[in-house]
Amino acid sequence: MQERAKISRRQILQGAADRFEVTGYGSTSMNDIVSAAQMTKGAVYFHFSSKDELAQAVIEEQHQMSITAFTAVAATGAPALEQLVMVCHEMGRQLVADPIVRAGVRLTLELASADGSQGPYVVWIRELRKLAEAAKLEGDIRDDVEPESVGRVAISAFTGVQLVSNVLTRRSDLNDRIDELFTILLAGVVSDKRRTDVADLVGRRLETYAS
Repeated sequence: MQERAKISRRQILQGAADRFEVTGYGSTSMNDIVSAAQMTKGAVYFHFSSKDELAQAVIEEQHQMSITAFTAVAATGAPALEQLVMVCHEMGRQLVADPIVRAGVRLTLELASADGSQGPYVVWIRELRKLAEAAKLEGDIRDDVEPESVGRVAISAFTGVQLVSNVLTRRSDLNDRIDELFTILLAGVVSDKRRTDVADLVGRRLETYAS
């Protein structure tokens, strides 16, 4: 794809994300997206043949950004339990900072409810399960705790926390609410040797670890 076409496609995705974030899939029309992207209808349809194709592109973009978060956190070489906390904080940071992420998360919830699409959630749970498995091998999670349960509960709780934070404060308190989530979650799964470290663990963030 030529650079000019890439720029146009990105502009359309940004416009679509702006509308999907505010009004959701069902209440957004292609005309709304054309207007938000400030491009001609022909230019929009050149890149995307339908609203559904655009929505899937926004979801895929958001999903790739979440995978980038996992990759960046893994590159720190931190213990797996700390990585698990960091990746959730990093996904929270992306939600606050980027409209494509916010739109992608909203669309994932809406379309999963409508057509049963499970893809992103399956991946997120799987990746957190892997971190929980590694943390268990490192002795930071108790032997009687199932890593699959940690991944599933962490993603379920994170999803709920960010939704309620959005409703109550437009996510201005999301960092604090994620800290709250891990204060409770970690207390229930950490091994005895890490029990006194929970207060430090809940504040692990990619940017502070890197610095």
